[in-house]
Amino acid sequence: MWIFLAVLGLLVVGVVVAYNSLVRLRVRSENAWADIDVQLRRRHDLIPNLVETVQGYADHEQETFESVVQARNRAVDAEGPAEQARAETGLTKALRQLFALAEDYPELRAVESFTRLQESLNRIESAIQDARRYYNAVVRDYNTRVQQFPTNVIANAFGFHEREFFEVEDEDVRAVPEVDFDTGSDEGPEPAPSGP
Repeated sequence: MWIFLAVLGLLVVGVVVAYNSLVRLRVRSENAWADIDVQLRRRHDLIPNLVETVQGYADHEQETFESVVQARNRAVDAEGPAEQARAETGLTKALRQLFALAEDYPELRAVESFTRLQESLNRIESAIQDARRYYNAVVRDYNTRVQQFPTNVIANAFGFHEREFFEVEDEDVRAVPEVDFDTGSDEGPEPAPSGP
């Protein structure tokens, strides 16, 4: 009888420990997502000022401004990490077009408010990257727990589900760089030196 009670007690303690570890990781992942959300909102709030500043110098570039505003609106309305990541990728591309446009206007780059906005955006982008790394690390730990035995049994019993990673797709970062070994001569590659 005592052996049965001891085994039962160990099982109950094991379930409680596993359940609490899942709850702890879920709460940390929710908190980490809230940190990302704060940084994204700061980014979204900065964009109208940036567009307005550039528009003052290049008001005939309406198409670029509209694409930035539309991308921002999609990002603001996005829900969940996967949808948010897609929207943020689109916004990043639109912002690159805006900054490329700004390069054509040296007087704009000399404006203090534009410089401040650009620096603020750079700081926010860095904070987003840090928050994203932390969030993805916590989600990795949580998802591992949800999948591992025996915590997967407790996870299934109590409704713990895997969370999505926040992975911004950036083709520029993921693209394999093109390497050109052509030295300009039509003679082809030099033969390898022969042995002695």
